[in-house]
Amino acid sequence: MPTFQYEALDDGGKPQKGTITAATSDEAIARIRSQGYFPTSVREQKVKKSKGRSGGGGAGKKKGVNLSINIGGVSTKHLTTFTRQLSTLQDAGLPILRSLQILEQQQKAGLLKTTLEAVYDDVASGATLSDSMNKHPKAFDKLYTKMIAAGEVGGVLDLILQRLAEFMEKAAKLKRRIIGALIYPAMVIGVAGVIVLGIMVFIVPQFESIFDDFDAEMPQMTIFMIGLSKWLGGRQYDGQLPGIIWVLLSPIGIFMFFKLIRKSTVGRAATDWTLLKLPVVGKLAAKAIIAKFTRTLGTLITAGVPILDAITITGETTGNYVYEKALKQVHDSVRQGESFAEPLRLAKVTDTIVVNMIDVGEETGDLDKMLLKVADNYDEEVDVAVSSIVSLLEPVMIVVLGGIVGTIVISLFLPLVALMQSVM
Repeated sequence: MPTFQYEALDDGGKPQKGTITAATSDEAIARIRSQGYFPTSVREQKVKKSKGRSGGGGAGKKKGVNLSINIGGVSTKHLTTFTRQLSTLQDAGLPILRSLQILEQQQKAGLLKTTLEAVYDDVASGATLSDSMNKHPKAFDKLYTKMIAAGEVGGVLDLILQRLAEFMEKAAKLKRRIIGALIYPAMVIGVAGVIVLGIMVFIVPQFESIFDDFDAEMPQMTIFMIGLSKWLGGRQYDGQLPGIIWVLLSPIGIFMFFKLIRKSTVGRAATDWTLLKLPVVGKLAAKAIIAKFTRTLGTLITAGVPILDAITITGETTGNYVYEKALKQVHDSVRQGESFAEPLRLAKVTDTIVVNMIDVGEETGDLDKMLLKVADNYDEEVDVAVSSIVSLLEPVMIVVLGGIVGTIVISLFLPLVALMQSVM
């Protein structure tokens, strides 16, 4: 029967340490509580850490052959799958070290596998799971580690992992809806843009040579179109860099400029405020942010994270400076013993119904449930709004692209019409 090492608090809040023999970690927790202690950490003792890893080799050997290069962070999909699987293993009663070992073995080479190796070693050395994960922010963010810590303190890690997995799945589903809906118009605009550039660079010069041969008088529209074609093709003057290069590189330049601006607090505030004020897109962005922050906050409160910590974490993960500032005001209000809803109402960043539902949640003691209901409602609203925007984009794209192509065609055929009239 395995032996578990535990850390706990007695009735007076004094830390206690010891070992206990039990068949599973759940049984060990139950026995510790029967002694009048409140367990904060329960882990299975390992006689030899090197034999606890797979492949018959020690941890040092395993790390020696891992030559993966880690760029960026762990994908949401992989992290969600890991969380769901870890929840299942914990619910089945497996010790945390055994669960980490199983999940680490099935990972492909990459950041998540390397991180799980390090987390395994830290937990086996006596650290808590949340503290071990907190050392790897590229894989486990603050929200993730805080919820894990709450699960460890309450002895309900399996339940917290399940809620965390559900939260991540719903957040990823909302993101997929938005991205999936925008793929079609983005592809249409991209292909149409390439076609228009091809006409301007390769077709218009052919008409220009015809006009030069017949010495036809050209209207201003045609002169402008030919000048634009020369600029795009680099034919305006010797040594000119083709304008098409600037056109193709402009999205990258705009993206880099946007990233550079957002590195400063003033830049973040300006861009986030501008985004929310844009017609149509601003309302969609606001709904998505409200859905995200209410679900995040509701999940954290449900997990047992202290309300002030939950608000701070939610503010840091909203991704929008306007809402981050509003939640900071909410944090200060709650810390002073005041209400949650009032500063949110004064900030005017949410609809009145959201504030009223939060107010009711405070009065009834079901703030977490109300927040999750708000999140579900706004998820549906975002889905409907995205579908409506895509439906509106289709005719708008047809009209705009048709207008561009029609303008090119008219500007090229006007001199030909004048030429035929002069011949007749």
